[in-house]
Amino acid sequence: MTLNRKSNWQNLENNITSAQELVEKGLIAPEKAKSIQAIIDEYPMSITHYYLGLIKENNDSDPIYKMAVASLNEASQTGRLDTSGEAENTVVDGIQHKYPNTALILSTNICAMYCRHCFRKRLVGQTEEEILTFTDRALDYIEANEEIDNVLISGGDSLMNNNKVIERYLHRLTKNPNIKFIRFGSRVPVVFPQRIYEDEELVELFKKYGKKKKIFVVTQFNHANEFTEESLQAINLLLEAGVPILNQTVLLAGVNDTPEALHELFNKLTEHGISPYYLFQCRPVKGVQNYFAVPLVQATKIVDQARSMLSGVAKRFRYCMSHVRGKIEILGTTKDSRLILKQHQSKDMQEINQIFTVEINDDSCWLPDEIESAPL
Repeated sequence: MTLNRKSNWQNLENNITSAQELVEKGLIAPEKAKSIQAIIDEYPMSITHYYLGLIKENNDSDPIYKMAVASLNEASQTGRLDTSGEAENTVVDGIQHKYPNTALILSTNICAMYCRHCFRKRLVGQTEEEILTFTDRALDYIEANEEIDNVLISGGDSLMNNNKVIERYLHRLTKNPNIKFIRFGSRVPVVFPQRIYEDEELVELFKKYGKKKKIFVVTQFNHANEFTEESLQAINLLLEAGVPILNQTVLLAGVNDTPEALHELFNKLTEHGISPYYLFQCRPVKGVQNYFAVPLVQATKIVDQARSMLSGVAKRFRYCMSHVRGKIEILGTTKDSRLILKQHQSKDMQEINQIFTVEINDDSCWLPDEIESAPL
């Protein structure tokens, strides 16, 4: 099978990328164009026409609008570019090895749509030739480190790699005896499902290599309005190809920060065969913190109320934050409003599964790098 032809799905040249286009679509007022363009110049915007069609109200009270359209609220410099220590865990360009048995590959900086709540605004682009060179370096590193038993291919969006690149990963990873399973992190099923249902080659690749190693797609539905006939067509093709779908929702102010919104979302995930995997606390990066982050005390109450409304199957997700010290599960609060936490993953194996409490303020959206904790 030849996998180097350019498929129709790859033509994203008509994406909405400028403030002037937002004006023409009636999404922002003309007098805001200059200020919004300044935001776009710092944090690029790219919206597929498919996802644009899901907007019902042309303002940030609409969850789809808020996740897609550049806003003056992103001008705030509060926060950092890297809140989870990704840079310090980068062992080879584009390879993070934070946890002993897992390698994370930032395979591309390209996304079908640039979500406004993205926490990787710092990534630098690569040409296709550079990506192919980088791919070999990444795979060489994984093969040289036998403790790595699973790989997460992320980005950007891993499914925005062309099929030639995706097959290169699958060919070598499925031959590696140490690798037990492979995950592809992708929001494509949500924001650009045509990538899947218009490209038979991709589905065939998953079928072919899925017979050798288990392949998962980890996607991100954040709101029930993202479930459409098109997105479900893409999801069903993956499921029929034997690819389980996991979902990592991000808790976002003005998008899904009510028990009712989470209840509807997680029920829809379960209804359509998508496993609720994680609910992540929004990382307070620059351009995001003051617009999307929900204070932890408030967030914990929202999650608890949502869980009480859900069945056991629909509330399997863990509410976590990807912190410098590792992945921390947020279990709840004490009577004196201390946060109850569990070390879910860590670079230090001795820390895993420790339960502890942390004192926080009502407006705290994140934990400091150096946590002053107390055992529970």
